[in-house]
Amino acid sequence: MALEIERKFLLKNDDWRGLATGKPYRQGYIKNDVSSAVRVRIAGEKAFLTIKSEVTGATRLEYEYSIPINDAEEMLEKLCKKPQIEKKRYVIQVDGLTWEVDEFFGENNGLIVAEVELESEDQHVTLPSWIGEEVTGDPKYYNANLIDNPYKNW
Repeated sequence: MALEIERKFLLKNDDWRGLATGKPYRQGYIKNDVSSAVRVRIAGEKAFLTIKSEVTGATRLEYEYSIPINDAEEMLEKLCKKPQIEKKRYVIQVDGLTWEVDEFFGENNGLIVAEVELESEDQHVTLPSWIGEEVTGDPKYYNANLIDNPYKNW
């Protein structure tokens, strides 16, 4: 069983900029409801199909598989809901933890969030100076929900 345990935060300043080079991401959802989501993602030159379960606390099941990029492009075009998620992801190492900062574009332009994956929900995390309000568990910040209710509509 593959578990994903992550906390999500807004950013309070731009001090994170310059700590990493971003990679472009494009992703869409074949299925998305309260019980599960099926996502297609192109991350730079690689593509993935991901299946995620409902979130309980900060934890959910996650299964991710590499797929040919041509298949991903076709799925994004023909199977996924629009608008799709366009973002640049920056991976930043801080105190032995990997932070992923997502800067959104398109319908979600202006939204920037940071996520940190953990080994357990009660794992201690020292927050970098650029981390602001925690939004873990707030469904409006889930990538899957940004398709139906994009940031520009908030």
